[in-house]
Amino acid sequence: MKENAYFDNAATSWPKPESVYVFMDAFFRSHGVNPGRSGHLLAAEAEQMIVYTRSMLARFFGYGGPIERVVFTQNGTDALNLAIGGLVAPGDHLITTRLEHNAVLRTASHLERDGGIGVTRIAADGDGYVDAADIAAAIRTDTRAIVLNHASNVIGTVQPLQDVARVANDAGIPLIVDAAQTAGVLPIDMDELGISLLAFPGHKGLFGPMGIGGLIVAENIELRPMRFGGTGVDSISTYQPAAYPHRLEAGTVSVPGIAGLHAAQRWFSELGASLDEAPAGTPAQVSSGSGLATEGRLPEARVAESRAETTDLARHAALCRRAVEHIHATELAHLHRIESALLAYPQVRVLGRARTEARVATLSLVVDGMSITRIADELDADHGICARAGLQCAPLVHVDAGTAEAGGTLRLSPGYFTDEEDMQQLLGALEAVLGKP
Repeated sequence: MKENAYFDNAATSWPKPESVYVFMDAFFRSHGVNPGRSGHLLAAEAEQMIVYTRSMLARFFGYGGPIERVVFTQNGTDALNLAIGGLVAPGDHLITTRLEHNAVLRTASHLERDGGIGVTRIAADGDGYVDAADIAAAIRTDTRAIVLNHASNVIGTVQPLQDVARVANDAGIPLIVDAAQTAGVLPIDMDELGISLLAFPGHKGLFGPMGIGGLIVAENIELRPMRFGGTGVDSISTYQPAAYPHRLEAGTVSVPGIAGLHAAQRWFSELGASLDEAPAGTPAQVSSGSGLATEGRLPEARVAESRAETTDLARHAALCRRAVEHIHATELAHLHRIESALLAYPQVRVLGRARTEARVATLSLVVDGMSITRIADELDADHGICARAGLQCAPLVHVDAGTAEAGGTLRLSPGYFTDEEDMQQLLGALEAVLGKP
């Protein structure tokens, strides 16, 4: 039995590709300086890595605008705070949903209570999906933004992003997309859909480290800065620079975190290439121990080489899309096995009825006559299963599902690196805890 069989990937993906660990460590050792602040070579090379990472992420998310508008943040929550707080002002109206994570719920609630903002929260149907028509019906003359949780972190339902984007674009209202559960798991094309602002964490489906995230801002959107400080440019001014990314990036960025995203982007590209090259019927995969990030070379060589980088970013985007589709299919295969096993237990209720074509690999369950906390504790202590019990920072989902008063649900979320041993350990543990179905 593994010491830890990990089924909490909705909280953070783990493990990461080995190349992410290696490149972060190596780059921080060789280029752990302050980028954009000094004129020496090390600072310039560190900045070069950051700029190229912006370029890769822009293509990854189908954004063709200036790469300076790929802004690095502390995490997805930070990005959403910047997006929402930078758009709305007293007297404005905001539309969001009852499926949102507290990153949006609490931000909207504080603005409603303290900032003079009107908020409409759209409910999902019994299956966990929002109807774009309900969002359209909620639009007012003072509506300043629509915020959509692309996929629920509790029940895994993927919302009709294309339909909601069409509603927002037809009304001329900026659409803010929370891609916490879908970045790196589902293809997202900002330009094709007309998404105004895309917020994402680095530590989930993008396979980067904690403490890094991003916000991509469309060219027709201007955000008020929400924090102020040094940027390394226009230092004579006592005001925050107007130009991106400095407009929203105050202080020193997380060089190790961005290096992790850089390595992960190269890992996605390598995975996509391996899938294209695999013989028909072969389940090609890149293990967590491989990747393009260092290829056995010192980071100094990698950075210097990137000055003359000829990597086709369009090809990078295509390979990454292939990888994302493969990752999603792999994770859903694990989820379907888990769900099939759970549905054999009459005392188990799985929240929502997520459609196969519109879901991510996350499900939540309750068990008649058993405490969710007790089940999670027993799975952990006796069987080495890492899962999450509680409200998962999305309380209104549980209020609507009737699970809030009982303390929430048990959430299971397999990941790309979940293997057969993990699966067997989980299925055996469920039988030990719940009894034979």
